[in-house]
This record gives sequence, structure tokens and C-alpha cells, in this order.
Amino acid sequence: MSAAGPTASVPPAPGPRAADGRTTRRSPALRLLARPEVGVFLGAAAVFVFFLIAAPSVRSGGSMATVLYQSSTIGLMALPVALLMIGGEFDLSAGVAVITSALTASMLSYQLTVNVWAGVLIALVLSLAIGAFNGWMTVRTGLPSFLVTLGTFLILQGVNLAVTKLVTDNVATDDISDMDGFGQAKKVFASSFDVGGVQVKITVVWWLVFAALATWVLLRTRYGNWVFAVGGDRDSARAVGVPVTFTKITLFMAVGFGAWFVGMHELFSFNTVQSGEGVGQELIYIAASVIGGCLLTGGYGSAIGPVFGAFMFGMVNQGIVYAGWNPDWFKAFLGVMLLGATLVNLWVRRAATRR
Repeated sequence: MSAAGPTASVPPAPGPRAADGRTTRRSPALRLLARPEVGVFLGAAAVFVFFLIAAPSVRSGGSMATVLYQSSTIGLMALPVALLMIGGEFDLSAGVAVITSALTASMLSYQLTVNVWAGVLIALVLSLAIGAFNGWMTVRTGLPSFLVTLGTFLILQGVNLAVTKLVTDNVATDDISDMDGFGQAKKVFASSFDVGGVQVKITVVWWLVFAALATWVLLRTRYGNWVFAVGGDRDSARAVGVPVTFTKITLFMAVGFGAWFVGMHELFSFNTVQSGEGVGQELIYIAASVIGGCLLTGGYGSAIGPVFGAFMFGMVNQGIVYAGWNPDWFKAFLGVMLLGATLVNLWVRRAATRR
């Protein structure tokens, strides 16, 4: 011991703490990449630029109005289908359900000689009931919604054809354009308005309005949290008090509402309905949702992504025509888009979660 007395030991200064993955803050760029609609936005922008170059006629206002119209007819159904997929379920009956609603409104109005709004409201009730049935069967039986809605698809397809032939002795409904209420209903579901000398379909406005509403519901309401929870893990969601049965049934009913709305648009656009249509459209709606960033396993997605997904479909559909190419290549383009968008979305999610 020195004369100066014992020397107090000074603890070493703490070194830098290792980064904890639970508290690491991601950069704004990574947070942006984590958004499910980023990948499809980039894809939609690429498709848009491609056809601006390949098909110069797309640049006109009238052509873009047509592209938006085609996109809106897909997007109006892709929105509720996407919400259902986020909730962890599928609906393979969505395409023929559109025709079922249109046939119901048309035949009831014509055969009963009533105001077309009566047929429209009855068709709405039927469409919601079909959605509720799909949801109830899925939750009650525990069967995959793929099987439940496949059965509904076959039932509706057969009923559409059989009932239409029984009632009208034809495969199409009668023209209802001269019936009471037709003009007012057409303004709501199938009218056009002028924007700078270009006629734009009202469905484009409804499409964007419903997309904004769906985005608000998903991101700003308790119900939106329920949708993500039941899609991520149904049992865990139920354990923390999420009304799983209510959420899933209402999501199927939302698809029914979308089918009704698009069905009314088709009815009041063409005044009559072909009973055999709608087959295969359900795959288009699901593909637009997947391209829009919704996972097939549920629990992930947005309402904005399917908007861009539907726009890609409309752009390719009309772009091929304006470019003067063989329209038989349309489905091939759709397949390439689906695979490409899925790979891009996968890469974006991995890049966003990589440290």
C-alpha cells in the first residue's frame, strides 16, 4: 500500500450497446418499402410508361378515360375481394355473383312490371344474403373458403342459366330501358360526365371513393384491426377478444355488396344481361388483389394496392388494342404480370425486413 492510500478503481466506461432488433429504428426508405402497395405501384408505373411508348394513341384523353373505365369495373370488385383476402379467405363465386345480382334486378322488374328500383333493392338483399351464407358456412363448418365458395360458384352458375331460360325462354333478360326508374338508376350506376371534353364513366368516381373508404376502414378503425388480426391468426385474434365470426361474415357480405354494385352497372349499361357471363372473372379479381400486394395466407395487404393492380389490368387490356397487337396475347400478359408482381412484392418485403 502506497503512502497516498488505496487507489479507487474506476469502472471502465461502457462501450456501445449492441443494437437490439426489437428497438432498431428503420429508415424512412425501409418503412416505405414495407408498404404492400409499393411493389405494384412501381409495376403499374412501368406498364403505363411501356404502353405510352408502344401505343402512342393511349396518350389521348379519350383513351385514358377508357383505360380508367376498364380498370374501375375490375377495381370495384377487387377492393372487397382484397379485404376478404387480408382477412384470410377467398371467394370464388364473386364473378357469377355479379351476374346473379343483375339477373335478379332485371327479371323481377320486368316480370312484375314494377319500378326498377324495387328490383335493385331486392338484388342488394340477395347479394348480401349470398355473402352472409358463404361467411356463415365457412366459419360454422371450418371448411376452407375455397371449397365453400366453389360450391356457391357452381350453384349460382347453374341457377343463373336455368332460371333465366325458365322465365324468359332465352339466355338473356328482356330490355328494361323503357321501365320506370331506369333513367335515375342509370345516372347512379352507369352514367358519364364531361371532363375537359372527355366523357368519364361514373364508375371511376365510385371506384376511387370506395378505395378511400376501404383505406380509412383498414387503417383508422377498430374493424380494420380486426380484419388484419383474423387474417394473421384466427385463434390468437379470438383469444384477445376479436369477434372472428362477425368479422369474417361481414367481409363476405362486403364482397356481396361489390357484386351487387358491379351487377347494377352492367345491367344499366347494356339494358339486358347474358346469364352465362361472369365465369372466370373471380380469378381476375383475386389476381388484381395479389398483384396489389395481398398475401394468399392473409393478414397482409392494403386497399390502395388493388387500385394499382386493377389499373395494370385495364392498362394492359386496352394497351394491347391501341398498340394493334393480337388480343389473344392478353391472358399471357396477365400471367406475366401476376408472376412478376408477386416476385417484386416478395423482394420488396424481404428488403424491408432485412437489417
